[in-house]
Amino acid sequence: MKQTARIISTYSADVMGVSSALFELGGMTVMHDASGCNSTYTTHDEPRWFDMDSMVYISGLSEMEAIMGDDEKLIEDICETAEELGPKFIAIAGTPIPTMVGFDFEAVADVIESRTGIPAFGFPTTGMNTYIHGAFMALEGLAGRFVREAENPDMQGDYRVNILGLTPLDFSVNGQDRSIAQWLSGNGFQVVSKWAMGSTLEEISRAAEADVNLVVSAAGLGAARTLYRKFGIPAVIGVPIGNRQSGLIASALRRSAIEYRSFRAGGKMPDDCGLTRVRIHPNDLDPARDNELAVVIGEGITSLSLANAVRFETGRKTRVLCTTECPEGILRKWDRMTPDEDDIIPELADASIIIADPMYRPICPDTAKFIALPSEAFSGRIYRKEIPDLTADPDAILSKL
Repeated sequence: MKQTARIISTYSADVMGVSSALFELGGMTVMHDASGCNSTYTTHDEPRWFDMDSMVYISGLSEMEAIMGDDEKLIEDICETAEELGPKFIAIAGTPIPTMVGFDFEAVADVIESRTGIPAFGFPTTGMNTYIHGAFMALEGLAGRFVREAENPDMQGDYRVNILGLTPLDFSVNGQDRSIAQWLSGNGFQVVSKWAMGSTLEEISRAAEADVNLVVSAAGLGAARTLYRKFGIPAVIGVPIGNRQSGLIASALRRSAIEYRSFRAGGKMPDDCGLTRVRIHPNDLDPARDNELAVVIGEGITSLSLANAVRFETGRKTRVLCTTECPEGILRKWDRMTPDEDDIIPELADASIIIADPMYRPICPDTAKFIALPSEAFSGRIYRKEIPDLTADPDAILSKL
């Protein structure tokens, strides 16, 4: 029963992460589940739904179809719909019911692709993981399938960058996606593609023209590693929040881009796995604040970036409680993976300040100052108007410390 949330909410599920990552790219996404479940996505997890067209559907899985395994009906329905709509690709994502009956998503996707001639993906999401898991798979699939080798890449001029892991579940629709792109432009970088807000599938297919990737959430790590394996493009991890941390991210991007151009010119491959994280060292701590611990709860990379900004700008100790999936090697040694409510509560006992979605407030100790930072992935549209653009306005949080 440890995974049961008694008090707090739950994060948007992995199947919603797939839909969010692919929403703007002209494909057709099918949630394989009973009728009605896509309304949860459209009304609570997708702020673009009422302003932008997208082909997101539900399979309408019936009890008899689930028991008898009538995959042919699903295949025929998808093929017929695809023939009528002409999507650029087809994605099928799973939920608990098809998972329990052993539905083979990849095999069904292969059958659909062979019949329609349209690229098809089968993402074996279960509905039991968070949106990061699903978006990770979706963006990784795009990187493996659609990104083509750059022809005669320009090795001069501004360094070029892709932004990976950019979805409204972490960044809402308050303009932070544009602020990150503007920050890059202001630091002399040319943005090739944004995965996947504000870019077309064609722009994403040209991602190999970039010299470096900026990974702004864990959803983009799969794509980053695929682009490194296929093309050698390195990546820097972090969201530009606050002057000092933003400067370090810009320096890391330039250094990685220089290494990559050297590699393209015949030098050695970028070392390690091609991922660089802006690190905070203990000597950055203000001794006058060493008894004040600020805890940030949420997705790993966005929370780590804010925690780093807090430590840089105020000198306070910080700790990240990562409540979604995050690969090893991203968080600092004193941060924690806390996927369940029972994991989070004891980690808050020594906190002086807690920065989290308002729906975490009931499990926070009264002795800590609570600073609300709503998350679209956790509380949906309830606090959407209160979500700040931390790249353009870091003081929306930092001034409250």
